[in-house]
Amino acid sequence: MTACENLAIIPLTAEAFAPFGDVIEARSANTFLINDGQAQRFHDLAKVDISTDGGRPLISLVRSAPTQFPLTLKLVERHPLGSQAFIPLGNYKFLIVVALTNDQDLPDTLHAFLSNGQQGINYHPGIWHHPLIVFDQTTDFLVIDRGGAGKNCDVVTLDGDLLIPEPQH
Repeated sequence: MTACENLAIIPLTAEAFAPFGDVIEARSANTFLINDGQAQRFHDLAKVDISTDGGRPLISLVRSAPTQFPLTLKLVERHPLGSQAFIPLGNYKFLIVVALTNDQDLPDTLHAFLSNGQQGINYHPGIWHHPLIVFDQTTDFLVIDRGGAGKNCDVVTLDGDLLIPEPQH
């Protein structure tokens, strides 16, 4: 991976994030009323993929402390046996840093996306990503990922000085 001084941050959209996973947000596609018309269901927003090697779904809460900026990116991780979804509980923006895998099975170019606070994400299996990056306050996330046998977490230390300045959020 080529080191760079600053990592550009773009708004999180389903189209831009598609190579890395799904954006989880209330949008008009595939919606219908349920509960005798009292609720609207935004249906099938992410492809949860946890069945490799007999995996089972895990639902967890993660409480993430605010990040200090500027942030030097030192590592990324991936989960080769299953997807991993993070849904903020509250209207809190967070930063997503991801990379595809290169031909040496290592992270390729890093990309950074800013959630609008009402969006969650679901990483496809094997997508390199930085741990959660939150802003001004401790933020809780609903996490849906894979439990079960097998090695499902690879961590790589990044070479160079990849820096994220204080984002305008």
